[in-house]
Amino acid sequence: MKKTSSLALARLAGRLALSKKGFDVKILKLKSISSVCDYFVIVSGDADVHVRAIATAVDEGMRKAGHSPAHREGITQGNWVLLDYYDVVVHIFVEPTRRFYALERLWGDAPVEEMIDNDSKVEAPRPRKKIARPRARVTTARK
Repeated sequence: MKKTSSLALARLAGRLALSKKGFDVKILKLKSISSVCDYFVIVSGDADVHVRAIATAVDEGMRKAGHSPAHREGITQGNWVLLDYYDVVVHIFVEPTRRFYALERLWGDAPVEEMIDNDSKVEAPRPRKKIARPRARVTTARK
């Protein structure tokens, strides 16, 4: 059986996360800057239930591909789930938690690959919820 490269494994985890509507999927290449692992896969979900669903999909998909995690953490809380596949560590966050810990900024020297549903490397910005803005008042000057 051919060994899967760590980059291919990271991309598989990213695709699995996207299959459950995970968003802002980024792969950080840590190979040359850290001995922690080769890649971080960072994913956001909308709520704790969504994060758990993404984590379950990634875990099950990776197992089907023959890769069991060495460690799993945070699945019951669903705020930040960590799945450790030795060379690849998958982080799945609720958006506010992701912004707070800012792993992309912490590992700012790492090259980043962004993923979207069609598996291209450039991601379009995720549409944000529209915020109701106060309407401008139109006044007429009286003489």
